Amino acid sequence: MEELRSPFQGVKNIICFNWHFFLIATLWLIGLLYLSYYFPIGKTLIYLMVCCTCLSLLTTLIVSHYIYDRSALYKLSWLDGVSINGSGKLANIHAGCDESSALLSFKFTEASIDIFDFYDPQKHTEVSIRRARRSMPSLPGTKTTGTSHLPVADNSYDGIFLILAAHEIRKDSERIIFFGELRRALKPGGKIIVVEHLRNLANFLAYTIGCFHFLPASVWNRTFDGSSLQCTGLLRITPFVNAFILEKR
Repeated sequence: MEELRSPFQGVKNIICFNWHFFLIATLWLIGLLYLSYYFPIGKTLIYLMVCCTCLSLLTTLIVSHYIYDRSALYKLSWLDGVSINGSGKLANIHAGCDESSALLSFKFTEASIDIFDFYDPQKHTEVSIRRARRSMPSLPGTKTTGTSHLPVADNSYDGIFLILAAHEIRKDSERIIFFGELRRALKPGGKIIVVEHLRNLANFLAYTIGCFHFLPASVWNRTFDGSSLQCTGLLRITPFVNAFILEKR
């Protein structure tokens, strides 16, 4: 399954989709070095700040390479312990950057998989998503949907996947409505798999202020409770990424 992704695809995407952060960091470093030249008295402190900035950038890239290119995340081996009807009907839902549908099709060869894109440029305004959509067009057959209504019948799917996508829904009320729609579309006994970074210490150490783009576990739990879903399992794919296993309450 790894051959569906290039060896450094994940870390390259991080740089391409978030290049403005790296540009700001580079300008910050140039500014610090400029100050060290004209203000030699504070040179030690400035050099310390330069080292900390470089270490932070390097840590972000190394951790990103580990998560997206080296870990089990996109190998999907972590799904082996999850009871899903692999020959049933599945749905994969993304926010415009679909890196998982082809992998799921490869893993669940006997399943029928519907792909949905819930991206709304009026609601989901992150610049990184716009860049991702330009560089990674949706697969043929992808259906456009909103977050307030999923265009499927009740009890349609044995499994629904949201892999690094649901956090793009920033408003709590919108997210609860969306997960209520996922619940409606889920068959009794089916499972919703939500893969996300969490806003926690590990991700703060890896991404510093970037971790505030992620949602804390408490917010996810409120979302699940508000949409009458219960979390029946939490898989730690890496120290930085977890998978919530949800079922109808």
